[in-house]
Amino acid sequence: MIAFVLVGAVLIAAALLFVVPPLLRRSSRTAATRDAVNVAVYRDQLRELELDLRAGTLAVDQHEKARREIEARLLADVDKSDAPAQPPPRARAAALALGLTLPICALAVYLAVGNPRALLPQAAERGSPHGLSAQQFEALVSRLAARMKDHPDDGEGWTMLARSYAVLGRFGEASEAYAKAAARLPRDAQLLADYADALAMAQGRTLQGEPEKIILRALTIDPDNVKALLLAGTAAFNRSNHAAAIRHWERALKALPEESDMVQRVQASIAQARSLAGSPGGKAQIAKPAPAQGGSRVSGVVRLAPELAGKVAPGDIVFIFARAAEGPRMPLAILRKRAGDLPAEFTLDDTMAMAPQMKLSAFPRVIIGARVSKSANATASPGDLQGLSAPVNVGAKSVSVVIDTELREPSGK
Repeated sequence: MIAFVLVGAVLIAAALLFVVPPLLRRSSRTAATRDAVNVAVYRDQLRELELDLRAGTLAVDQHEKARREIEARLLADVDKSDAPAQPPPRARAAALALGLTLPICALAVYLAVGNPRALLPQAAERGSPHGLSAQQFEALVSRLAARMKDHPDDGEGWTMLARSYAVLGRFGEASEAYAKAAARLPRDAQLLADYADALAMAQGRTLQGEPEKIILRALTIDPDNVKALLLAGTAAFNRSNHAAAIRHWERALKALPEESDMVQRVQASIAQARSLAGSPGGKAQIAKPAPAQGGSRVSGVVRLAPELAGKVAPGDIVFIFARAAEGPRMPLAILRKRAGDLPAEFTLDDTMAMAPQMKLSAFPRVIIGARVSKSANATASPGDLQGLSAPVNVGAKSVSVVIDTELREPSGK
């Protein structure tokens, strides 16, 4: 770990040698406000993430997680002060600020996309990856929303607010913020894809209508945008236009890194679309999956074990999900609640499927799980609390799930 820190310090010092001396030789006419600097850093970090995604060094799910963590850090930093920084009288102050900011930003990027635990002899401290509880994050989002009323032309600010709302599951407010961001940043394909996704969630998980139009705008700007291609394929599949769905998904598959978890899911979607389209040259055959025994839904109650009550805050996010008892571990249906709702009744059905070919009705038996996520992320992390049911038939009622286990850091890491 000492060698890693020394190498990092040398690299940062070398970077400062390139940028600090020129600043010391010239005076600065104006100083950016604290928020403007933060937004610039945020933009550069996201640009680096996009480049890593395109280069194949970062999987799509890792990219999404890292992006959310960077936004959370920026959100906290922006909230610390809305007052503009005092302009420095000489360039020396700017050089000093840069000398302090560059190492901090480098550390922030590493914490977002690196693996700090690999440098430590024992597991890192449990908790949210961005150091905020759910209540603190919501409070910061509220203050950012208030701030945007005074800065309505800040496209990056609207984007950050929209993505924060989406993390909280407030998709109606997210789509409104995305609309304002898209009006100010009309050529940002990733922004448009995120906008279409949030709008679809807000209008009942359907891409028909305005979401699909926004997706087409995104693909006009960037034909290889992975998220826009995946959404376009899903929209086409839902219209039974299997040829178009295959075309979009195959293009997305070429852009995905081979190690991405999304590859197998996209391949499965392509296989189902080809099956439904029939043999080459023949007419498309629209087939419905045979219903599983007992219907296509599972219901029951999720409870928290009393001994874990002290480790849960009322605002913590709870994911309730179903996965096949025998088969892929990808969730077949997922529902989001808060820890304050526990004990909570639930019903999972085909409308909550994450992919067209992965529905409850396609599997006879499933396992129901519930997880308290400290990071509000659907991906399990050390420190989360989880409970699983025994395998049950699809159609079962009164399924009981008890959250009674704290997830630990896997051994050997």
